[in-house]
Amino acid sequence: MTKSIYSKLLTYSYNIVGSFEDAHDVVQDAMEKYITLDKSKVENEVNYLIKMVINLSINFKKRSKKFSKYGIWLPEPITTESADAPLIKEQVANYSLMVLFEELNPKERAVFILREGFDYGHGDIADVLNVSKDNSRQLYVRAKKKLKNQSFKKEVPTKDCLNPYVDALMAADTDTLESLFAEDICLMADGGNSVKVVTKITQGKQRTAELLQYVYGMFLDGKERSFTYINHQPALWFKTNNRIMSCMVFNFNEHNKLSAIYSIVDPEKLRNLHQPKGVVANQHMAKLLAYLDQHIN
Repeated sequence: MTKSIYSKLLTYSYNIVGSFEDAHDVVQDAMEKYITLDKSKVENEVNYLIKMVINLSINFKKRSKKFSKYGIWLPEPITTESADAPLIKEQVANYSLMVLFEELNPKERAVFILREGFDYGHGDIADVLNVSKDNSRQLYVRAKKKLKNQSFKKEVPTKDCLNPYVDALMAADTDTLESLFAEDICLMADGGNSVKVVTKITQGKQRTAELLQYVYGMFLDGKERSFTYINHQPALWFKTNNRIMSCMVFNFNEHNKLSAIYSIVDPEKLRNLHQPKGVVANQHMAKLLAYLDQHIN
């Protein structure tokens, strides 16, 4: 079992479940099940594992009811700038799409991810999900409609794209802030179960600008600020005592206006940004990987 295969399994699962921690648990569960299987009739062990992980991820997503006590539940952010990210960053869905995925049922989500992110044909999808090719096509069409025809990846803006936003924020210039926003801009905040947020969702240029200015003045002014890419989208994170306390992910529309801002302040979701996990997360996982390295074809 190579590092790249393990990372691929994690990437499949993360795109479906929306959480790196949960994806790790799903992949570990799949590998434990795989080790105990009678593999005498398994022709391609890697493909078999991928199929297991995808279906276990779908079942996990069906069972899990994600919510945040404070704010609205948002997917766990993954840095796509770091070279040693545990996932295959080229196959990680953009963050805005990860948020929209919550509008899909798990099977629609899986079909869309396999088709758009991994270039599966409908015959291959049908085999993986145990559905017909026609059903795969129907699920894909429904998913595309719900996602308003958004694509799996977005064009990545340059690093200076947020400079006007930061300058206006630091100058408390709400008029300039509003000029950078789309008319229907939406700000979503996720505090998880421990960090209170001012409000779950804020819509409209004026209200969003005023709220951002309030939050910056009250909590973020003077904090260390860094630019990064989260799920292929520009982002800012703010640190205090070398700990990330806030991550804001930005979505630009086709007119280069900010159309959505996702504010993640849940410490559990920020933890992996602060200390990205390597491929082997614990001794138990290391033993599983070593076993599979020796036995997989």
